[in-house]
Amino acid sequence: MKVVAFNGSPHKEGNTFHSLQVVGQELTGAGIEFEIVQVGSSSLRGCTACNGCARNKNEKCVLPGDELNTWIQKMKEADGILLGSPVHYAGIGATMKCFLDRAFYVAGVNGGLLRHKVGASVVAVRRSGGSSTFDALNHYITYSEMLLPGSNYWNIAHGTTPGEVLQDEEGLQLLRVLGRNMAWLLKSLDAAKNLVPPPAAEKKIFTNFIR
Repeated sequence: MKVVAFNGSPHKEGNTFHSLQVVGQELTGAGIEFEIVQVGSSSLRGCTACNGCARNKNEKCVLPGDELNTWIQKMKEADGILLGSPVHYAGIGATMKCFLDRAFYVAGVNGGLLRHKVGASVVAVRRSGGSSTFDALNHYITYSEMLLPGSNYWNIAHGTTPGEVLQDEEGLQLLRVLGRNMAWLLKSLDAAKNLVPPPAAEKKIFTNFIR
């Protein structure tokens, strides 16, 4: 089994990276392969709402010039996905938001590529805005019918300078607990895959409130 993590921080080895690493150590200790993909320092455009991915249905975003389609395939092949972001104005970092909007839309219009995978998110924050960012990350996970493991608090760790998050004892504990719970859920799903059939997928219904 494998979990792929996406680091949405512009700092390749900042506190978001260290937070992901703590979770990853628990996963690798449980025999699960772990990889961190650096997203936050990439040059990514936001989704242009062209619906090209929905028309083509080839598991690709039509916007050229970046690594997004490679990352989508990493997500498809993984058993679990871990999202990590710093806090920018009480929200997800801008480049990470571009990645999430495009990748999750492609996944959704191509038959639900992420459905029933295990997904979790972590946030690194200096002071405040962590809960709203954590909530925003989880919107992508729940919208995709992914399965979400928990911890003993919200997955938010505090620090300013790179590595300072490793001094947040409570933050480290909740990241460790998340890693163990994620490993347990992955193994439970693997053990049950031939015993309990998954529920059938339903075609998405789109409505609005204009009469």
